[in-house]
Amino acid sequence: MPPSPEPNSRSDQALVELCNRGDAAAFEALYRRYRDWVVRLASRFTGDSDDALDCLQETFTYVLKKFPGFTLTASMTTFLYPVVKNISIRIRQKRRRFMPGAEALEQLPAPPVAPDTGTSDLAAVISRLPEAQREVVLMRFVDGMALEEIARALVIPLGTVKSRLHHAIQSLKADPRTQRYFEG
Repeated sequence: MPPSPEPNSRSDQALVELCNRGDAAAFEALYRRYRDWVVRLASRFTGDSDDALDCLQETFTYVLKKFPGFTLTASMTTFLYPVVKNISIRIRQKRRRFMPGAEALEQLPAPPVAPDTGTSDLAAVISRLPEAQREVVLMRFVDGMALEEIARALVIPLGTVKSRLHHAIQSLKADPRTQRYFEG
């Protein structure tokens, strides 16, 4: 009988099934596969690398508690996205509660954006999109999620995802700093 493949070469679904049977190596493989993605996503929500690492730990603690009995009905990123988002928001709110004068700091105007070109222009324009549009743009073009995955992760209709993405792209096309991305 040939040896079974290494856990990290198996599909997410196969790893989840192994985790449901108590295979610690399968859980470690899932962790290694998604840890960097979780940290990047958490960093976007928290704006702080230490908070993103806290979110990573809490996210996989949450996932671990799902076993045995967890059923993966979508892609792993679709499952993880709302978990990371909710934990990140909770961490960010908790940090603000314990920061003296946080409200006063939030009232200060943002520093001006450096007048250089390239991706900083794109980042500046994206940062000014409404939160719902920005979230969909980042999920689609940074995280590489399909529209259907975004809808499932955000628990919104597919048409809403398409609408938010359309309006965000229209805003990007209309801004002189990002028009070059849509030419030709």
